[in-house]
Amino acid sequence: MKGTSQIPQELLDLRAQGVSELSDFCESYRQYIIDEVLQHGGHFSANLGTIELTVALHYVLNTPNDQLIWDVGHQAYLHKILTGRKANFHSIRKKDGISGFPKQSESAFDVFGTGHSSTSISAALGLAEADKLLGIKREHVAVIGDGSLTGGMAWEALNNAAHSDTNVLIIINDNQMGIDPNAGALNQYLNNLADRSNFFTDLGFDFHQTKDGHDVEALVAKLKSITPIQKPTVWHIKTIKGKGYQPAESEQTKWHAVKYVKIDEEEKPQSGDKFQTVFGQTLLDLAKQNDKIVGITPAMPSGSSMNIMMQQMPDRCFDVGIAEQHAVTFSAGLATNGLIPFCNVYSTFFQRAYDQVIHDVCLQNLHVVFCLDRAGVVGEDGPTHHGVFDIAFLRCIPNLTIMAPSDALELRNMMFTATKIKHPVAIRYPKGQGPDVEWKKPFEDIALGKGRWMRQGTNICIVAVGTMVQTAMDAANLLTEEDISVSVVDARFIKPLDAELLDHVFDQHQTVVTIEDGCRTAGFGSAVIEYAQEKDVHVNIHVLGYPDEFVNHASREELLSEYGLDVTGLVQQIRTILP
Repeated sequence: MKGTSQIPQELLDLRAQGVSELSDFCESYRQYIIDEVLQHGGHFSANLGTIELTVALHYVLNTPNDQLIWDVGHQAYLHKILTGRKANFHSIRKKDGISGFPKQSESAFDVFGTGHSSTSISAALGLAEADKLLGIKREHVAVIGDGSLTGGMAWEALNNAAHSDTNVLIIINDNQMGIDPNAGALNQYLNNLADRSNFFTDLGFDFHQTKDGHDVEALVAKLKSITPIQKPTVWHIKTIKGKGYQPAESEQTKWHAVKYVKIDEEEKPQSGDKFQTVFGQTLLDLAKQNDKIVGITPAMPSGSSMNIMMQQMPDRCFDVGIAEQHAVTFSAGLATNGLIPFCNVYSTFFQRAYDQVIHDVCLQNLHVVFCLDRAGVVGEDGPTHHGVFDIAFLRCIPNLTIMAPSDALELRNMMFTATKIKHPVAIRYPKGQGPDVEWKKPFEDIALGKGRWMRQGTNICIVAVGTMVQTAMDAANLLTEEDISVSVVDARFIKPLDAELLDHVFDQHQTVVTIEDGCRTAGFGSAVIEYAQEKDVHVNIHVLGYPDEFVNHASREELLSEYGLDVTGLVQQIRTILP
């Protein structure tokens, strides 16, 4: 149910300000966000860069009647604070707290839910066309960053919007940054964009430009001069990501998002290297051995750790911008001419390139290696970013091998093995650390489609995939103390299944539990049930994973506990399952 549209006190206070008072108003809220986010964590530098723009929009527009959409939403914290959520702002991205992104069910001011990039123009145009048909007169505004503008969907919408008879206003918040510095020709074009004849005016847009996006009085004056919007309009604004906090201005990628640990000197780091670090170093090691290996990332070089290879082999790495569809088909082209592309895409963003995976890679059976980072629940970013669907939507595609490493060494060896599998491969692994193992070892092949016994027992067998293997091992150790004998299998491969191993599991156990960091519907456990049905095997198979619902935001540990996918939850469920 949408939140109330009653005007909150913070917004009333803003609209009571004189124009000359807005600069001080902005600075007070900039400091508020700095203090709160450094204490509680969250997206940081993008929000500091849009303080003045946010104030100007809510000062001039009649929100929520006038409809305002933030592309992605990393930059919408002040919007949330001014629209009735200041009292709960400390809870942002925490369990049972407010979302880190605009969310329709949270507030009437959050007109359209966001989290992935490049969607705002399409949505705003849809809103504007709907109101035109319904005879409703109000403003429709999309705020999109220059990083998000590299996404193909944004250009599809621009093409449509330019020749529509609507009052859509597209604000390009140009700070030359996504999470990492923006790559590509568009970045250079915007940096030198003239305030007269340009690409946007040639398409048919009215065009306006403000070169200092932190002059709130100038922003207010410009917005008042162009509203009410009469035709499709683009307003290009230059801002500084991290504005007003020198460390964030100097190191914009590092300060894109923060956790309280950045200011808590007593916080101890977790043991073990991140899967992302292992990926980045292993890709470099493989590339040194094989000159056909190249890396592709859609605007996530630091997040994926592909920047490790980029620093040493810049000619063999490609940051294609926020363009997952292009990244996949570009990889297909590389593979067609004999290279071995490692295309690293976050699981949640891989959804955006589904047709290209099917049509351009798997149908043609091309040797592309997809490394799906952030697979499983990712924590505080919530339902827009959880990577819980990739097993389900990939498992049905012919020609595709799907692997999931249980630890860092397994990831390293799976990447090595993938270079020798002459068809499409996907390797999924979660955000952050896995079990603390020594992984800097010589490469070893993993037999295609072969899992492994981790331990053998008699009462029940847990068939686990990915980092759930360690959870299964820890649960089995605890259950052994209760005289419950537990087998554990590391599936390794989601597709193809290890039929021989599963035959042994079914022969030796009447009760089997599958566990995965993904959705239950059509997931790994479903594949095991399908195999059992094909073999006409009568065993009790219990599938553990996420139910048919969108998983909310909370820490990864809290979510695993909530859904019974941590050690404690697995032990409790096995106690319930066994007679």
